[in-house]
Amino acid sequence: MSQSATTYDEVPGARPDIAASWRRASLAGVEHTGPFVRLVPRDIDHNSSLLVGAGPVLDQLETSLTGTGFSTILGDRECRIVRRWDDDARTRDSLDALNIREGASMLEDTIGTNALGTVFETRHPVLIHGSEHFVETLRRFSCYGHPIRHPLTRRIEGVLDISALVATASPLLPPIIARAVHDIEQRLLGGSRISEKSLLAAFQEASGHCRGAVLAIGEDVVMSNQAASDLLSPSDIALLRVLAEDPPTRGGSALRLTLETGRSADVTVTPVPGARRGVLLKVVEHATGPHLTPAAISSSGHPRASAPTLVSGPPGSGRSTRARALAALPTKVLRAATALLEGEVAWARDFESAMKRTVGSVVVDGIDLLSDELLDLVIEGVDRRPRPQVILTSGPVDSLTGRAVNLAGTATVREELAPLGSRRNEIPDLATSMIRDVAANDSVHLTPGALHALTAHDWPGNLRELKAVIGHAVSRRSCGGIALTDLPEGYRLTTPARQLTALDRAERDAIVVALRAAGGNKVQAARELGVSRTTLYARIRQLRIEQY
Repeated sequence: MSQSATTYDEVPGARPDIAASWRRASLAGVEHTGPFVRLVPRDIDHNSSLLVGAGPVLDQLETSLTGTGFSTILGDRECRIVRRWDDDARTRDSLDALNIREGASMLEDTIGTNALGTVFETRHPVLIHGSEHFVETLRRFSCYGHPIRHPLTRRIEGVLDISALVATASPLLPPIIARAVHDIEQRLLGGSRISEKSLLAAFQEASGHCRGAVLAIGEDVVMSNQAASDLLSPSDIALLRVLAEDPPTRGGSALRLTLETGRSADVTVTPVPGARRGVLLKVVEHATGPHLTPAAISSSGHPRASAPTLVSGPPGSGRSTRARALAALPTKVLRAATALLEGEVAWARDFESAMKRTVGSVVVDGIDLLSDELLDLVIEGVDRRPRPQVILTSGPVDSLTGRAVNLAGTATVREELAPLGSRRNEIPDLATSMIRDVAANDSVHLTPGALHALTAHDWPGNLRELKAVIGHAVSRRSCGGIALTDLPEGYRLTTPARQLTALDRAERDAIVVALRAAGGNKVQAARELGVSRTTLYARIRQLRIEQY
């Protein structure tokens, strides 16, 4: 039976990614043979942030590839070709004949397994060699596709593909493209910062001259003043984001919309120069417009408020940050520390005021530190209807006592954050974000050696400890790469956690937890783990556990 008449899982030696791709293409109705009848090129935005950021990098890459027979294709976040390059007449004619040109969709349900569409499905780099292509007309090529992720949002902004005839394919395709993708991502980061600075400046100026609701919306950011937070619900803001995607051609023109409350409002949309796809919005509630009275709202019935959400974890594990990320706008954060510093009466007054809203979120940060009286107040507030979304944070659930246990019990949705030492894969992104917050120069970054050492550390102090180390390193390096010697001396060990097997890593984490619980007493830790003291000492040396 010919390969073109089979499904890929019937072909011996099929790689799982490719077999899954063939199944998806078959289910989508893609044919193994014949022309790409579904390819209909559309117009593209030549001023998109992806093309602007990738342009200089691809110019340099394509210059180095001249005469090699390689070709490059850049796809955007919708998997449409926005740039294609080749200097081989045969390749050019073949791609043109297949209608693989700018504006064409390369999704799997259009042309089957390919180095752009399959990357969008798998979310990771993919190498497709010759006969692994679903459609026969593509089997003369070997292709490698690599996702391009925005460094801030981690969203896939596009895919870069490098292709060559099967006979001329090289094992250097992946590293060549990986380097180019890295450079494109850094340019996207720089472009975002310039755009966001322009947007921030416009927002600050508008907010200073206007007491009404003001928002600034860009590609990946939304800014709002207090008036906007009070007036607009998350649904209203979502509607305004859609409006920002296609603003009026004439700046300053007003539009009328109906808010979630039923009231009407006039919205003025003004594009912001220098901010990519950035607009400034001023929202003025229309007093004479249609609106619902409180009685009408009551009679229509409020949706039943969902049960609270609990985010728990050890101190410094990021539970406060996670709670804010889960919260809907507008958000009121009430910290237990405020009750200690400013008094319980003031805290209770703020809580009661926040709970009178019917939209947005109230975050109670640190329920394990609240007094019994305040915990009773929160428990009573959770039972009210209507009320805003309630998000609670606490230390590990098994450490809660008294009324805090009762309040945690009302939360049917829970997220327990692990210590940073067991989330080492997150350290590169966290460290990069922290550098961006404290460094005055955008060029400051971690060198591979420093990142290696940070990833190897156990981080008993969690995010606070990592932030302190980053602050120390940035104070010593005002520009360029943070080297291993810029880190505090105790953080320069470079034993990489990724050299351990998954079983070793799990065992290492279990030993560290037992040692911490025992206060460093190895005899007690060994008893808790059910191993002899000799075995524990040996595993501590073998796993290079030096800090706990």
